[in-house]
Parts: sequence; C-alpha cells; structure tokens
Amino acid sequence: MTNPVKPGTLAGKRVLVTGSSRGIGADTVSYLAEAGARVVVNYRNKEARALKLVAAIESKGGSAIAIGADLTDAASVAALFDTVGAELGGLDILVMNASGGMETGMAEDYAMKLNRDAQVDLLTAALPLLGPGSRVVFVTSHQAHFIRTTETMPEYIPVALSKRAGEDALREMIPALAEKGIEFVVVSGDMIEGTITATLLERANPGAIGLRKEAAGRLYNVSEFAAEVAAAAVEPVPENNTRYVGDVSDFGA
Repeated sequence: MTNPVKPGTLAGKRVLVTGSSRGIGADTVSYLAEAGARVVVNYRNKEARALKLVAAIESKGGSAIAIGADLTDAASVAALFDTVGAELGGLDILVMNASGGMETGMAEDYAMKLNRDAQVDLLTAALPLLGPGSRVVFVTSHQAHFIRTTETMPEYIPVALSKRAGEDALREMIPALAEKGIEFVVVSGDMIEGTITATLLERANPGAIGLRKEAAGRLYNVSEFAAEVAAAAVEPVPENNTRYVGDVSDFGA
C-alpha cells in the first residue's frame, strides 16, 4: 500500500498512536513515521512487538519510541504522557486507535470502560501536550457510528454501543478543543479484514465476516484502512468532523 502522506510532510511533528504494536495502529504509525514524524508506538502488553516495530521504523531512517500503558488505568496513562512529554516535549497528532470489548474474561462493563471512559480520560490527559494546530483522530467503525439507526451483528452490539458512547463523549469536547486550536476528526470504516475484532467476530459467529463482505461488495484490509487513518491526520477536517471510509449506503447515509 502506498503511503498517503508524502515524505517530509510531517518532519518535526510528534505523534502518538494508541494500540499501535500491531494491526491498524502499527500500519498507521509506520505511515506517519515514513512521512517524517517522530512517533510513539503504544502497547498494553505486546512489548516485544512494539520494540520490533520501533526497530523496523528506525531501520528506514525514522524516529520511534515504544511506551506501554493500560488505557483503563489512570496512573498508567499519566505515566505515558509524562514519558511523552519528557521524550518529545509535546504532541502534534494523537490517534486514538486502541479499542476492544470482545476479549474473554473481562468484566461486564469493560467495553464501556475502555471505549468511552478511557478515551475521554486519555484525551483529557493529553491536552497539556497538545498545542494550537494539533490534531486528534478517533478511529471507529460504521457498525458503531451508525448503531442507533442500523442494526449490527449481535456479538458486536456491546462494542458498538460503547464505541458510539465514546465518540459522543469526545464530540462534546470539540468546542473546548477548538478554543485551544486543536482539531478533531472521526474516521469511520466498515469491518476490516485481518483485525482482531474480525477474527473474534468470525469465531463467535462463523461466516459473519464473509456475509458482511458480500453485502458491502468489499472490505478494506488493515493497510488500506490504516492509510485512511494516516491521511485523516493531515488532510483538512471534513464536514461534521467525520471521514467515512468506503461506502456507507448500507447504513442509511
């Protein structure tokens, strides 16, 4: 996949992508590093993967560091931004990619805690490091963005509801962000082939992703969707602060 952000575009810029040791986050942070940004690879418990990605970025002449954090733990998030501040001095782009809720063995309220509460807390904690002209990107799915008007797979409903609640809570912060000169954009896409979420959905409901692909015509893969997220970090903020990836006609839009 061709990097949508031209080389040198982000020279001198400082970027944090949450949940970026693998999947969409890893490809997103790689695209932004290739464009010249100094990037933070964030992980929860995949340190080895994060360090491998840092090494790969550095081998191509990029600048990257890995910082672990549990986004549902306030002390861990505070430590994350303390390190970002010490190492980079601030942030120009924050990509809020980390999410979940389909993992086994988690508390009943885990999806809401991670996808809503932790996202608000994360952005609030990041504000001292974000200055005028900076950009916040929140990554979601069509299934979550349109959950109030379009039904989704039963297995995904708790995640969809919590992701939409998180998006709504973050949108309520837009006026305060605007006062500080901080831009905000939501990137919404269909189910993405090759992600953990797609794998878990397929495991819970065999054939579900195939049916969704048939209905949609095509599904983006990880690198394709990550390219859209990377582009959203630099291109003009669209109407209603929302960048739709792919066709949304199935969702009544």
